[in-house]
Amino acid sequence: MASVIDRAPLQIAISSAGNSPVLARKLRTLLETLVPSAYGRLAALAGRFRDASKRRYPDPEARRRFWEEVMDGPVAEMVLSGRERDAIDALQGKLDSGTDNKPPAGYVYLVGGGPGNPELLTLRALRVMQSASVVLYDHLVAPAIVDLVRRDAERIYVGKQASNHALPQQDINALMVRLAKEGKRVVRLKGGDPFIFGRGGEEIETLAANGVSFEVVPGITAACGAGAFAGIPLTHRDYAHSCVFVTGHLKDGSIDLDWDALARPMQTVVIYMGVHGLAMLGKQLIAHGLAARTPAALVEKATLPGQRVVAGTLATIADLAASENVRPPALLIVGEVVALRDKLAWYQPGRLEAAPRAENTPNPA
Repeated sequence: MASVIDRAPLQIAISSAGNSPVLARKLRTLLETLVPSAYGRLAALAGRFRDASKRRYPDPEARRRFWEEVMDGPVAEMVLSGRERDAIDALQGKLDSGTDNKPPAGYVYLVGGGPGNPELLTLRALRVMQSASVVLYDHLVAPAIVDLVRRDAERIYVGKQASNHALPQQDINALMVRLAKEGKRVVRLKGGDPFIFGRGGEEIETLAANGVSFEVVPGITAACGAGAFAGIPLTHRDYAHSCVFVTGHLKDGSIDLDWDALARPMQTVVIYMGVHGLAMLGKQLIAHGLAARTPAALVEKATLPGQRVVAGTLATIADLAASENVRPPALLIVGEVVALRDKLAWYQPGRLEAAPRAENTPNPA
């Protein structure tokens, strides 16, 4: 029995002619991750318009070029992103009016690159990155993730470190609009998730105001990645019934947060961009009701081989960070769940080194 990938009406069968069914199943598993489930709906859409395309393009070569453009363009992307009604309307419009001489329509994808580990990218993010003609990427996007972008795509670094932007946000917004209106497929690649302290909402507001089509591809936010890889569950029915994400980015020498709302029992607080304000953060949370002994941890370079976790309490975390020379990117996690990492920490990054060979041991190479 062949291994079958079912994307009805599209089907892919794999057979080893009985030699290795296990290998056939393994290949099927690999292909399952590469063939989106929406390809079946895309095939069904093509079938629905097959007769109309024959009438519009009686020449087989012209019809082939038409369908290649559909499968590689915005219509297919609409289907893959779940906008099937829009895809039907767009395909009908192409057949009714013809677009042979029109420039391609630009498109922008806001893509969450996750907390840094390329294994944590979503399949959708990877597919979009490998179809981009130009990529705008932030400082927090790991080089290993940028390397997964299509090789011939133009890559533009736009920075976005705290108080040190290679391009101001307004210029980034304008650049996305300009590139899209030039007909390019633009990927705006961000660390974490575009809608969690990533200014994704501001960017798509600009795109919408300028009539630029866009799609948002969520990513694993830094807080979730840091908690998971540090062995700190952000919620736990015995210790935390809620979790709050806030930014500790300093502005004009102050941190404007709702301290009373943050200093609540049975709650986990995750603070982005808080390394430089640790002393003030700890002082204010204690002043508004949290015990000085409340567990707190800094997770530096979360999910990456260089990850470090510096754990202490609200009263000690600032001094520990200074003595351990903690540097951004790092997240602060505050709450009783932090104490669980002593028994739940599973990720132990470190460099693997070859064991020394005895002097007379032959080199196997």
